[in-house]
Parts: sequence; structure tokens; C-alpha cells
Amino acid sequence: MKKTLAAVLLFAGLCLAGTAMAATNAADVTTIAKEAFIYAYPMLYNYKTMAEQTQESFSSAYIGGFGRFRHYSKTYTPDDTDIVTPNNDTPYSWAWLDLRREPWVLKVPALPKDRYNVFQWFDLYTHNFAYVGVRATGYEAGTYLFAGPHWEGTVPEGITKVFRSESDIIGTLTRTGTNGPVRELQQQYGLLPLSEFAGGRPPMPAPAVHWPVWNEKTALSANFISYLNFLLGFTRPHESEKVLLSRFGAIGIGPNRPFNPAALSEDTRNAIEEGVKLGLKKLEEEAAKLKGSSGLFGTREFLKNDYTKRALGAMVGIYGNSLEEAYYASPTRDNNGNPLDGNHQYELRFEKGNLPPVKLFWSFTMYRLPERLLAANEINRYSIGDRTDGLITAKDGSLTIYIQSTPPDGDKKANWLPSPKGPFSIIGRFYGPDPSLIDGTYKMPVPRLIK
Repeated sequence: MKKTLAAVLLFAGLCLAGTAMAATNAADVTTIAKEAFIYAYPMLYNYKTMAEQTQESFSSAYIGGFGRFRHYSKTYTPDDTDIVTPNNDTPYSWAWLDLRREPWVLKVPALPKDRYNVFQWFDLYTHNFAYVGVRATGYEAGTYLFAGPHWEGTVPEGITKVFRSESDIIGTLTRTGTNGPVRELQQQYGLLPLSEFAGGRPPMPAPAVHWPVWNEKTALSANFISYLNFLLGFTRPHESEKVLLSRFGAIGIGPNRPFNPAALSEDTRNAIEEGVKLGLKKLEEEAAKLKGSSGLFGTREFLKNDYTKRALGAMVGIYGNSLEEAYYASPTRDNNGNPLDGNHQYELRFEKGNLPPVKLFWSFTMYRLPERLLAANEINRYSIGDRTDGLITAKDGSLTIYIQSTPPDGDKKANWLPSPKGPFSIIGRFYGPDPSLIDGTYKMPVPRLIK
């Protein structure tokens, strides 16, 4: 009897995997697929980065696998293409942790008061669930424990703070200020398993994982569900999402659930494909309207389960900092309301006393479109800001940045932010932002068309 019941359940499960929408009309399937794709979008591109950095040993972005830092002692250039809209202000350190076996410990050194660093930690959803660094935890040395959603162990002595993640796979994009030796400081950042930190016996290894090969075309099709189901297997469903995930289950979505588009009817497969197209179209339309980062990056509690905003953050600048750490603004149009284009020339003028109000530093970085990557230029300048050597302030106290593809005349070249010959975008980064930046009280100048 038990074998018969098990066989029935197995058969039902296989049927569900292949014909999940048998009782759902095409319009409903499209609606659910659109919603699910927007939900999945940041997870997909988070996985793209993770797979490239931890699994693809042939990639220039490979960091050596899980549980170790890869430090870059210099800022990103156009040759670095593993993430969109990379910052050009602070050298990066990357690391990914697999928390299934046991928690990991981050050890950080003490810093002098004139140095900057930030350890931004994100989960598989791309929530910024933890911060360590001079703003968040101060300048003192510390040891920080990172535990997954299923860990129930004891915290040993010597741990400064414990951070709990919603997923068993987490990553950090760590930034180190350049006003001092960079490599020497980075090499003092340490990662070690909890058992090693505590001097105990390590637990049994976690099961081996078959990591799906990343394919962007596949991820932007009905088969995004395969990636999503795989990633959900590393999470514990959040209480606030149980009803949502139940709805998604109608089109075959669930942790570790098998999904085979070829087993679906043509109508069902087409309905899911249409949902993906509509979801991507919505994100692209919303991205074109963005003028800043407010509301796009942060914890689950901060984002309030606004999946469109979470996806937009991943689309325009994955791994952006939470507002407390940095504010981002992106002027996309000139003073006439037209899209920015390197076939024209622009000025970005700050009047005396009206520079961006920050506690730390600010910059504007140039990106070529549609790739959203750094734009190569003859002087190898990819950003400009208050730490740029040789900036010239006018006699009236104003500061003007010249944005164009060819060098401006005379002294203006000192304030030149080179653009590509074609569509581009600029992202302003404001570290330690004043509240007036966040609430819109401070009025950011827009690029003024010169010719």
C-alpha cells in the first residue's frame, strides 16, 4: 500500500513538473510568469556573477571558489566586465560563502580615522542584509559571524556581532579607500570557517552541488524557472512570501523542483515566454525613468518586498549600497529633456557652495550604453569627483565638469569626463550622503547641452 501511494505521488509530481498549468488559462499563466520573472531577475544576475566568480576557472573574474577573498588593488577599468555599472572610486574585494556546512567568520583590522572601507554583504535575493566597515561598525578591529537560515549552533566567545542570512549562499562586495596603501590593508581581511575560529572539529561536508552553467538567453526565457527553482533550494521561504510562492507554484516554481519547458504544451510555453517578455519590458521602461537610487537597495524590511524596485536595482547597478552608505543619482537627460549622447557636448555646473553634501566623498562615473560598462578613453579617466587631482574651480567659486567625447580646450581638460561617441549614462555616487540628498532637498544640476 505504501509503495502504491509513493508511486502515485511520484507520478503526480512528475505530471506537475511537466503540465503545471493544465488547470490555468493562458492569460493567468502570462500574468504569473511576468510577476515571477520580475521576482527572479535580481537572483538570476546575482547567480551570473557568483557562477563566473566561483565556478568558471577560465574566467578573468574567477576569484578561486568559495571561502576566500580576491582583492583588486586598483579600481575597475573597461576590461572588467563581470558586473554592470562598476564603481571607479574604490578597489574591490570579492568573496562568496557557502553557509550550508557551518557559519563563517570575518576578521577585520582596526583602521585610522582617515581611511574608508565597507564590507557589503548580500544574500541570493540581493538584499543587503549586513554591513561591516567604518560607517556601520566603526574603526576598531572586529570578528563577525555569518550564519545561514538553518544554523542552530552556539556562538563562541570573541565574536563581535552575528549576522543571519535568508540564504545559504552569500557574497560580499568590499570596497577599500585609496587614501593609503590598499593591498596591505586588504590582506588583513580574513575569512575562516567557524570550526577553525573556535578550534573545534568541522562538521560533515555539505552535499556536492551541480551548478548550472549560466546562459543569458536561457535565463531570459521560460527556462528562467529552472534557475529560480535551483536558487530557491538554498533559501528558507520567508513568511511574507508563502502566498506568493504558492501562486508561483501554479507554473512549476518551487525549491529544487524539476522544470522542463519541452514537456509543456505549446500554449503554456508561449504564455510563459510572453510573461517573461512583458516583465523585461516593464523593467526596461521603469529603468528609463529612474533619476536616483532611493528605494532600490537595502534589506528586505527596507524594500518592503517591492520586487520591481529590487529588480531595477539589479538591472541598473547590481550590488548598489544601501542609502545609509551611499546615494546614487543618474542624470539620463540634458536640460532640454533629450537623452545624453556622446555626439554632443555638455556641462555639469555646481555653483559656489553647492557641491554634493556628503560626509565622505563623491564622484560621477561614465558608462557606455547599452552595456552599462566603463567607457574607454584616451586619458583613462572613467570618473571624476572631489578626489580627482587637478580639478580647477572658477574664480566665482563654481565647479564645471565638461562631458564630451573629444578633449575640451585649454584648462577645461582638467575637468573633463570623457564620454563615448554614442549613448551613455552617468552615475553620481555620494558616500556618507547628507539627508538633503536622500530626501531631494538638495537639487542636483542636470547636464546642460553646449553643442
